Amino acid sequence: MNLTHFLWQTATLAVGGSMIVLVAYFLVKGTIDRYMKSKNLRETNRDDKMQLLQLRLQAHERMVIFVDRINPSNLLIRLHRQGIEVGALQNMILNEVKAEYQHNITQQLYIDSVTWNIILKLKEDTIAMINNAVKGLSAEGPGLELSRKVLQHMSTIEENPYELTIGLIKQNIHKIF
Repeated sequence: MNLTHFLWQTATLAVGGSMIVLVAYFLVKGTIDRYMKSKNLRETNRDDKMQLLQLRLQAHERMVIFVDRINPSNLLIRLHRQGIEVGALQNMILNEVKAEYQHNITQQLYIDSVTWNIILKLKEDTIAMINNAVKGLSAEGPGLELSRKVLQHMSTIEENPYELTIGLIKQNIHKIF
């Protein structure tokens, strides 16, 4: 009888213990699920932040390239052709600046608005500088005259605006880190 009584009590305790474990599991399951979702969300947020950081860095890199490419010194070297006329060179320069801008316009999403506005102003000033340099020159004259006039104007500017803008972009990158 002792064996029967022992088995009966063991079975009762086993069933009772199992019930307690099941009840505890269902009570704690919601908390565990919330914890796991929160952990996954934190990891997702971290991944999203890393992707955004990469996009911001790429945007700043693209803007440095843009500013360098619209720098008249670089534009004139890149676009000047032997025997090109002033009018043709002017059109090539303006088209190149506008094409570069259109290629990079979406980068403003990842750059602060102050920097973007400075870059935009630099683009507009570059166009104005080229258009002003053409004044007084014959459209059929040699493109070398336009190049010379633009480079002379650039040499009179105390601080190179293209270098200043690149410096500003670099400062923004350092703020990110």
